[in-house]
Amino acid sequence: MGQACFAQGPTRCQLMPDRPHVIVVVAAIIERDGRFLLTRRLQGTHLAGRWEFPGGKCDPGESHADCLSRELREELDVAVRIGRLVLSTTHAYVERTVELHFYEAAIEDEPRPQLGQEMQWAGRDELPALDFPDADAALIDLLVSS
Repeated sequence: MGQACFAQGPTRCQLMPDRPHVIVVVAAIIERDGRFLLTRRLQGTHLAGRWEFPGGKCDPGESHADCLSRELREELDVAVRIGRLVLSTTHAYVERTVELHFYEAAIEDEPRPQLGQEMQWAGRDELPALDFPDADAALIDLLVSS
């Protein structure tokens, strides 16, 4: 069996061989002028074409903050200030389970997609009409009702 990264406590990943299909993901909720920064998943990836809050998978032993900083630098060429944890949720897809942690975040620079992914800023009222992964449903509900 393979190994998976699973959160130990609220902010660090470790290898958990007994949970081979659990993937820990961190994502940034970046709001500017009442709009949220979103990126579209690339073709050839799990859930390709769906919109998401930028972030990515934690490496074993990597803190959530380090992971989010690394992912935003790699994907959008920005530095990030990470704020409070807004929501943690777990969602089981057929092929894997995703443990997702959403953090408030602020970026210093203008984001520039580095991987060819689409990017947009969307208002709260636009979020329900966009195609997000099922794991994001609780966050979308929370943001729309705020």
